[in-house]
Amino acid sequence: MNPGKQKGMIGIKIGSNVLTDSQGLLDQSRIKDLVLQVAEVKKSGYDVVLISSGAVAAGRSIYQPKNKFDAVGLRQMWSSLGQVRLIEAYSRLFKDQRLICSQVLVTRDDFRSRDHFQNMKNCFQVLLKNNIIPIVNENDVISVTELMFTDNDELAGLVAGMLNLNPLIILTSVDGIMNMAEQDDSALIPRIHAGDREFEKHINTEKSAFGKGGMLTKAHMAAKVASHGIEVVIANGLKSGIINAVLEGSSQCTRFIPSPGKSTIKKWLSHARGFEKGAVVINEGALKALRSEKAISLLPVGITYIEGHFKKGDVIMIYDEKRTQVGLGIARYSDEKARTGIGMKNQRPVIHYDHLFMF
Repeated sequence: MNPGKQKGMIGIKIGSNVLTDSQGLLDQSRIKDLVLQVAEVKKSGYDVVLISSGAVAAGRSIYQPKNKFDAVGLRQMWSSLGQVRLIEAYSRLFKDQRLICSQVLVTRDDFRSRDHFQNMKNCFQVLLKNNIIPIVNENDVISVTELMFTDNDELAGLVAGMLNLNPLIILTSVDGIMNMAEQDDSALIPRIHAGDREFEKHINTEKSAFGKGGMLTKAHMAAKVASHGIEVVIANGLKSGIINAVLEGSSQCTRFIPSPGKSTIKKWLSHARGFEKGAVVINEGALKALRSEKAISLLPVGITYIEGHFKKGDVIMIYDEKRTQVGLGIARYSDEKARTGIGMKNQRPVIHYDHLFMF
C-alpha cells in the first residue's frame, strides 16, 4: 500500500489488558495484529504515536526471582527486562511492514520543566517528520513515588496535548463505558460531551488485572483531554480492525466529544499540578479578571503574597484569598523580582495570558 495524502496525527494507547493473556504474559499474536492495524493506518496517510504498556508483563514472562523483593523493586526489574523484549517485538513486526519505530521512555518529571517539555516535543516532531513511529512508555525503571504517572492513560493524555494528537484512541478490553443504571440491561454510552460528568456514576471502579489504572481513571483523563479540544475514544483493542473502524466511525466505542481547542502550552499546564516551584496569592479583583472571557494576564497589582522561590520559566500555583488553588502559570521572571512589584500598577505581567491556565 502506498502512503496516502497526509491526514493528521493520531495517538493510540494500548493497555496492559489488551497486550497480555490470561496469565498476564505478553500476547505475541495480539501485538502482531495491532502492529498490522497501525501499519495500515500509517500507510493510509496518518502519523501515529503509539503509547504502549506491556513492559512489566514482558519482563514477568522472562524471569521470576527466587527471593522475595518489594513491589517497587520487582516492577523496576521486570520493566528493565521487559522494555527490551517489548520494543524488540514491535521493531521486528514493524520492519516486516517496512516501517521503522523508535522508543521514547519518559517519567512524570520530564513534563515538570518547560525546557524538558520542549525538548521532548522537538524529539517527537523530528521522529514524525522522518516517518518514524514513536512508541512511548513510562520509564518504570526509575519512576517511583512522585515520579510515577497515575497510569499510562495519564501519559497518553499529556502526549496528546503536547502534540495535538486528534483523536486519541484508548484501546482497552471492553467496548467503552457502559450505562450500568440497569444492571440487567446495560448499554454502551456512545458519546459523552465535554463537561458532562453524569457518566461517572455508571463506571465500575475496579482496576484492571495487570495495569495500574481502571475505567474511572481512563474516563477522567478522556474528559479532561476532550475539554482541551481533542477527541478521545475508548474502544475494544481485542477486536481485529478496531483502529480503522474507530477512524471511519463504524465501531462500537465511547467517544468524548471535544470542546474548542486550547493552545499546547495551556494543555500542558492543565496537567502540571504538582510541578509548581512556587505560588502567588491573588486578590478578588484579579481572580474575577482572570476568570472573565477576556485575555487577561496576571499583573503584580493583583498579587497580595508570594510563596517559595522560582525563576523565569518555572510553573507557579495561583491561590485565591481563601487559599484555594485556582490556576497555574509560567513565571515571566523570578520570585525576587516579582516581590518588588507586589500590589503595584504599571508593571510587567508575572504570568502572561498565553501561559496561564485557570482550573
